[in-house]
Amino acid sequence: MKYILKIERHIRALLSYYFTEKHGEVQAMYLNPANYNQNRKYANGIHRLISTLDNLANRNSDYPYINHQRQVYGNVPLWVLTNGITFGTLSKFYEYTTQDIQSKVARNFEKVNQKQLEQYLSVMTKFRNVCAHGERLYSYHTRNDIPDTVLHQKLEIPKSGTQYSMGKHDLFAMVIAFRYLLPHNDFKRFKASLTSLIRHYLNTSGSMDKTTLYTYMGFPSNWNKITAYKK
Repeated sequence: MKYILKIERHIRALLSYYFTEKHGEVQAMYLNPANYNQNRKYANGIHRLISTLDNLANRNSDYPYINHQRQVYGNVPLWVLTNGITFGTLSKFYEYTTQDIQSKVARNFEKVNQKQLEQYLSVMTKFRNVCAHGERLYSYHTRNDIPDTVLHQKLEIPKSGTQYSMGKHDLFAMVIAFRYLLPHNDFKRFKASLTSLIRHYLNTSGSMDKTTLYTYMGFPSNWNKITAYKK
């Protein structure tokens, strides 16, 4: 959860910066459907997104900093509002914003394009919810998946047909997402912490051996080599 929040804060800052850079700080700009992707397939989603943002900016009273902006200035800039929206809503904001803004956000992550970032955020949203609600994490799988990456190939993850059998919608998919979205030193710290946690569990619990645990998590046996390869 700690590292999901790091990525979440980064995405919040990037999205609010680039959207405001293009459209300005007036809240009417992020409440205007004309400022989002005009593909008709997004129309209903954009309507729901704007309804959520409108409620938060103009009616919700749960956030003192938003209330202050509303009452004192009669305007809630996006860089203020984004601190009050869920990661799921943030992910949808990225999905529905225009491609030029998506591209600017994605360029802050090495070897990640705008469509891949959308996939990472979608999967990460599901895992964040599992963490936040204290549900079983190690065996959780999402319906959607992260993109195929160079790391899948270099780790020699087996395929079932054309689909990689691990690291797509399981816990290892999150490890791969972190490898692409976290700064290198943060990822090294995350990996060291995860390695220690797995070792501690295997040494103190007799309920599951390493092979079984790795199978549930979607981890290849050589997952520790993930930092040995370039992205």
